[in-house]
Amino acid sequence: MSISGRADGQPMVFAHGFGCDQQMWRHVAPRFADRFKIVLFDHAGAGAADPSAYDPARHTTLQAYADDVVRLCRELELRDVIFVGHSVSAMIGGLAALSAPELFAKLVFVGPSPRYINDADYVGGFTDDDIDELLDSLESNYLGWSSVMAPVIMGNPDRPQLGAELTESFCRTDPDIARRFARVTFRSDNRADLPRIKTPTLVLQCSNDAIAPVAVGQYVRDSMPNASLVMLDATGHCPNLSAPDATAAAIAAFVAE
Repeated sequence: MSISGRADGQPMVFAHGFGCDQQMWRHVAPRFADRFKIVLFDHAGAGAADPSAYDPARHTTLQAYADDVVRLCRELELRDVIFVGHSVSAMIGGLAALSAPELFAKLVFVGPSPRYINDADYVGGFTDDDIDELLDSLESNYLGWSSVMAPVIMGNPDRPQLGAELTESFCRTDPDIARRFARVTFRSDNRADLPRIKTPTLVLQCSNDAIAPVAVGQYVRDSMPNASLVMLDATGHCPNLSAPDATAAAIAAFVAE
C-alpha cells in the first residue's frame, strides 16, 4: 500500500483489476495528488500484498475483497472516500459501498461488469462455454494463457508494448491465486446489487472492450439509481494504461461536481 498527495485531502482509493497491481494506476493517480489523499493498494494475493493476507477459504467471493476494502478504509480512518475501481474492482467497490455506505462519497467504475456471462436478455459478452474454455485454459497453462489473452484484453494492437506490459503483470501473479481469482471473477453475478447502490457513480466505458462490451456499461448505468456513463475516446479494457489523459479528465470532471 502507498499513500501520497495531500495529507488533509479527501481520500481517493484506487483499486486494480484481475492479474494487475497498483502500478496500473501510475499514469492516473498522481494527477490528483495536489488536491486529494491518494491511496493505492494491492488486493490480497496480488502485487506486493502480504502473502498471508490471502485466505483461499475466505477469498472465494467478491464480497471478501469488498470486506478488505472496508477494513482498509477503517484502519486508515478514511471518510468521504472516492473509490476508483478498474474491471472486477468496480463491483468490489460497489459491494464495499453497500456494506459501509457511510465511508464512500463517490464511486468510479472503469470497465465494470456485474456478470460476464450472457443470460436471457442480458448481454455480458461471453457464453457459459466461453468461460469454461477460458478457465480451463488458465488452469492448464496460466503463463500461456496470459501471453495470448493479455494483448486481447488490452486491445490497441498498434501499441504492442501495452499488451506486453499487461502480459508481464499477469505473469508476476501467483498462478494458483490467479486461477482462483479468475473463477471468482468470471463466475460472479452482481446484477441484483446494482439497484441497491445509492452512492453517486461514474461508469467509464471504452469501445471494442473484449471483457466488458458497451452494452454492459449501459446496463450498469441504467441499473443504478445514481449513475452516469461516459464513453471514453479509448479502446480496449485498460484505459488507465492506454488512455490515461481521457481517463483522468473524466474522473476529474466527476469529482468536481
